[in-house]
Amino acid sequence: MGKLRAKSDYEEIRNARLLENQERLASLGLQKTISELRSITASPKSDRTHVRKYKKVDNGSTPLRRSPRLIGKSPSAKGCDSEDDKKRPANAPLLSIKRGLKPKLSPDALARRCTSKGRGSLYDPLYGICCHFCRQKKLCGEEDCKRCGNLDMDQPCIGKTDCSVCHSSNGVLCRACLKVRYGEEMEEVNASKQWICPHCMEDKGINPYWICNSSLCLKKRKMVPTGIAIFRAKEMGFKSVAHLLMDELQRADKRR
Repeated sequence: MGKLRAKSDYEEIRNARLLENQERLASLGLQKTISELRSITASPKSDRTHVRKYKKVDNGSTPLRRSPRLIGKSPSAKGCDSEDDKKRPANAPLLSIKRGLKPKLSPDALARRCTSKGRGSLYDPLYGICCHFCRQKKLCGEEDCKRCGNLDMDQPCIGKTDCSVCHSSNGVLCRACLKVRYGEEMEEVNASKQWICPHCMEDKGINPYWICNSSLCLKKRKMVPTGIAIFRAKEMGFKSVAHLLMDELQRADKRR
């Protein structure tokens, strides 16, 4: 009985406080303010917002724009209007430098640039030229390269190849990738001036089995990238990874 009586007293005190609070809110006029706010928020959206009407625009008098390729014109690069700039080789990409600014390598960078002749040991996101296979944007390690040694942007990089047909990034290979992946020497490529990249060789039908074995190109062909396949190629007597793939593609074609 004592517990029930204590509970009853508590409820009476609680109810008394609730009534007291309600009377206080009524005296302050808060109930009216709350009801007014609720009526405003419950009003239709269309009454509070302005709906923009759609107006059809007549473009009949506006001249249509056409891509230069659709009308038989070749698109020109920004700031490159001369024929020499349009035919610029891929191992000498055009790079605009602010007037008066003379780029120069630090003594430490010059000392490290030629320590690796294969791919180059100095990474440079601005002046380096990206190899299509290893994707390394490095300055080449060739001692006589004016572009990578003196940062002369008007000179080609002699440590990177350039396809004589497409002059595109597909034909840019460093010395190491050119030898290991395709079995060719940089000196022979630079001397001939008629070197053709694997992409153009296939397009021209010179050798349909001679393909680019970069991971990007193999994925486009839905082929698994070879990884470090030069050791397997050498063990099987092939000059490079490209020669190994050429043999595998030929044998697969004969089995069909």
